[in-house]
Amino acid sequence: MTRYRTYPDLKIGNSHIRPRRLRQNEQIRALVQENSLQKSDLIYPMFISEKGTKKYDIPSLPGISRIPFDDLLHEIQEIQNLGIKGIMLFPVVDPSVKDPTGKESYNPNGLMQNSIRKIKENFPNILIFVDVALDPYTTHGHDGITNDAGYVLNDETVEALCKQSLSYASCGVDFVCPSDMMDGRIGAIRSALDKEGYIGTSILAYSAKFASAFYGPFREAVSSGARGLDKKTYQLNPSNSREAVKEALLDIEEGADMVMIKPGLPYLDIVTKVKNEVHIPVTIYQVSGEYALLKNAALHNLIDEKAAVYETLISMKRAGADLIITYYAKWVCENIL
Repeated sequence: MTRYRTYPDLKIGNSHIRPRRLRQNEQIRALVQENSLQKSDLIYPMFISEKGTKKYDIPSLPGISRIPFDDLLHEIQEIQNLGIKGIMLFPVVDPSVKDPTGKESYNPNGLMQNSIRKIKENFPNILIFVDVALDPYTTHGHDGITNDAGYVLNDETVEALCKQSLSYASCGVDFVCPSDMMDGRIGAIRSALDKEGYIGTSILAYSAKFASAFYGPFREAVSSGARGLDKKTYQLNPSNSREAVKEALLDIEEGADMVMIKPGLPYLDIVTKVKNEVHIPVTIYQVSGEYALLKNAALHNLIDEKAAVYETLISMKRAGADLIITYYAKWVCENIL
């Protein structure tokens, strides 16, 4: 029979080093907390639908809705009242305006263009980030223009993205956010913006956007028809990290003002690696699938939602993210911050 011996004179490590002294009450824990989550860290993604539509609650994203153009100002007022400084806009366009080349994306009277103008006229202090990609506007659901074999053409797509970015800049957008992962598009967009006098329009580049399984609810939300679509020829391989850092460095060299890693939680290591290599703000996108997992677990009482959401978001700050794009932004401001 094994007997356990005691050592009354044995000291635990160095008796002068007791890390638990700094955890013994809430006041001390707050004093030495290394990272914090602020309202100013959050950007709220919004899905905007056409004039004459009704608010639509997205089944796969509990608590998130498509906001009709006609109700836009009420929604923005609520966001501003919560203390959120930035919003990211995504269009839900009528299928009748979609085509293989996504030319509706640079229609001067398109849904996004009218939305940007409307928001800026009424809420000039709200920062507007607008996704730049063709997938909401194409009949095939790809982020770019395809050839007859279905392969996404890089340079032809970049030309369209420049037109889209210029169209948004003319309406007063603060940040254009290319999410397509085409080669060279940051440099081309920066050059086009500067040439037309939009030197104050910033670029938040989706620099490391991975071909992820966590985008499903988003594709339903914007009705892109892209669920199950293979985008691996332009989005990053989830197995790679050096490639992600390379993409971020290239985008900065081409003129990006901020870079983004997407998705969030599965790629915290990428956030840290990029953060260690760059000297501009790093953004992370907690994508629709991440939100849906947390929300559904909370709805089934499997997790403490407040604790789990905070823990998830603070992990992103701890990894090095300066800003977080999250569908939880409003909920966090209402329930945590």
